[in-house]
Amino acid sequence: MLSACSHLDHSGVRPGVSTLAEVQRSLGPPAMRWSTPEGIERLAFTTSPMGYQTWMVTIGAHGRVSTIENVLTMPHFAHIQAGLSQEDVLRTLGPPYPGWTIYYRARDELVWEWRYCDAWAEPARFSVLFDGASGRVRSTIAQPERMSMPWGSGNRREWCSP
Repeated sequence: MLSACSHLDHSGVRPGVSTLAEVQRSLGPPAMRWSTPEGIERLAFTTSPMGYQTWMVTIGAHGRVSTIENVLTMPHFAHIQAGLSQEDVLRTLGPPYPGWTIYYRARDELVWEWRYCDAWAEPARFSVLFDGASGRVRSTIAQPERMSMPWGSGNRREWCSP
């Protein structure tokens, strides 16, 4: 099952060469997909909940892969700013893991969460906090898992090694 994989192997997918059929043979079915009127498709392949990547694959109008990149990285998280819609966040990061989505009624706040490997090769969580009424981003939080998990502060860097 794709979501159970901690490290999705995309080595067979090559920009300019691979077709959509080859991508799906290698990565499985996409978790989400978007199409443009120009015939360009963007597909999200997630490894959550236990994995650390969401691969965004762009298929050009020519039917071949244009780009493939892991979007669960700090440069991509930096694009998530206050005021963005939920759809904007999905198009940037792909889907969050539904089991970690929570609504805080007292704050009227919806929180989506993604697991990733931080700059220190340590498992971490990136959370996007949405205003419940507008569905717009209020803020974001990134922190190592060891800071919020009950099993302590042990070394988990080996979890992020390939």
